[in-house]
Amino acid sequence: MDRTFPMTRAAGLDRLTAFLAEAGADYAASRNTDAGPGGRTTTSALSPYLRRRLITEAEVVSAAEAAFGDGGAEKFVSEVFWRTYFKGHLETHPAAWTDFLALAAADRGRLAAEPGLRRTHAMAIEGRTGIDGFDDWARELVETGWLHNHARMWFASIWIFTLRLPWALGADFFLRHLLDGDPASNTLSWRWVAGLHTRGKHYVARAENIRRYTNGRFDPVGLDEYPDSLDEPMPPREVALPVADTPPPGDVALLIHLDDLHPESLPLAGARVARVGGLLAHAPGASDRVRAADAAALADALDRAGAHFGCEAGPATGDWSGDRPVVTAWAPVGPSAEGLPAGCLRVRRAWDEAAWPFSTRGYSRLRSRIPQVVSA
Repeated sequence: MDRTFPMTRAAGLDRLTAFLAEAGADYAASRNTDAGPGGRTTTSALSPYLRRRLITEAEVVSAAEAAFGDGGAEKFVSEVFWRTYFKGHLETHPAAWTDFLALAAADRGRLAAEPGLRRTHAMAIEGRTGIDGFDDWARELVETGWLHNHARMWFASIWIFTLRLPWALGADFFLRHLLDGDPASNTLSWRWVAGLHTRGKHYVARAENIRRYTNGRFDPVGLDEYPDSLDEPMPPREVALPVADTPPPGDVALLIHLDDLHPESLPLAGARVARVGGLLAHAPGASDRVRAADAAALADALDRAGAHFGCEAGPATGDWSGDRPVVTAWAPVGPSAEGLPAGCLRVRRAWDEAAWPFSTRGYSRLRSRIPQVVSA
C-alpha cells in the first residue's frame, strides 16, 4: 500500500478514483484484513483527505454509489458515515473532548510520578513490549502516520486491557501521530474500545482474530481476552446542537481551517468573498509529520480559494479581514473551533445539518437514515 499522502485535493480525488477502480468492489469482504505496510490496501485510505475535507463525504458517497450501485456501495457508505456520526456525537457531547484533554494532562503528570507506569508507557509507544503485532503497529504509526483501522482497534484494546495503560494517553499518542487524526473519531473510538462510549460494551483484541486478519503475520501471546470494560462516574452530558449562522449579503472575509478545506462548495448564499484567510490550528502535540501535512493541505486550499473567488488568499494574521464580516465553515469541536475569532459567522453544510441531529445516541439511529441524509 502507498503510505504517502500528498495533501492536495487533486491527490485525494486521484486516490478515490484508484480505490473505486481497484479495491472498492472487494471492500466489504476484505476491509478487515491488515496486509501490512507493503501489502495490498483493503481500505480506501481516504481518511487523511476526509478528515480535512479536501474531499467531502457527499462526493465520496456519490462516487461510490455511481460506481457500484446502492447495494454494492452499502458497506463502504456506512463506514464513511461513521466519521459523520462521530463528529455529530461530539458536537452534542463536547465534554467528551474536554474530559479527554483533562485526563491526558493528568495522566502525563502520573508518568512523571509513577516509575512503573512510565516504563510501561515508554515500552508501548516505542514498540518494546514484546507483544507480537502491537510493537509493529506502534513503530508503523510513528514512522508512517498511518494504521489500518482494524490494527487501531487491536492496538487500543491491548493498550487498555493487557498493558493496563490509561486510555487517554493512548488516544493522545494516536492524535499526535495519525495523519487522519480527528478529535471526534479518535476520542470516541478510544472511548468505544474502552467500553465508555456504549457503556459496558468494549472491544477485546483476541489472538485468533489477529492471526486471521493479518494472514498469520502476527500471533500474540499473553493478551487479556476476558477483561471488564472501563467505567466512569458520569458520561458526557448531551447538549443541544448549536444553530448555524446565515452568511450576510455583500462582501465578506472567508476564514478556512483544517476541518473544511473545500471552500468552493460552501453554502455562502448571497455573500461575496472578497478576502480569504487560513487558520492553522494543529492537534495538541502534533508530530512534525502531521504539522507538515496540515500546512500543505491549508496551502492547497488557499490556492484553490484564491483562484475560485478571484481574491487575495493567505494566512489569517493581523488585520487580514479588514472591516468585513468574517464567515467560516462550521468547525466541529476541537482545535479549529477553539481557534476561531470572536464574532465569526459559522455556516454548516447540508450534509451535517441532515446527519448530526441523528448522531446523539448510538450509530444505528443514523445508519437507518443514511438514504435520507444522502438525498438531503
